[in-house]
Amino acid sequence: MTQIVSLQQAIESVESLSLEEQDLLIELIQKRRIEQRRHEIATHATQTLQSLEAGTAKRGTLADLRADLLGEE
Repeated sequence: MTQIVSLQQAIESVESLSLEEQDLLIELIQKRRIEQRRHEIATHATQTLQSLEAGTAKRGTLADLRADLLGEE
């Protein structure tokens, strides 16, 4: 069973930790966020490669993108 904790409750829980424990928690959260971001980037890269292979992705310059979005030739 998952218990939902409010942000205020989480802050109070963290504040009850020692300074060393708070520093460790911050470090752990930062590392987890970095890993989550790496996973997101890898997922997007895989999706982009699949789109390129399927021919559904477009390549071009910023000018090409701008022209495409504005419906210009």
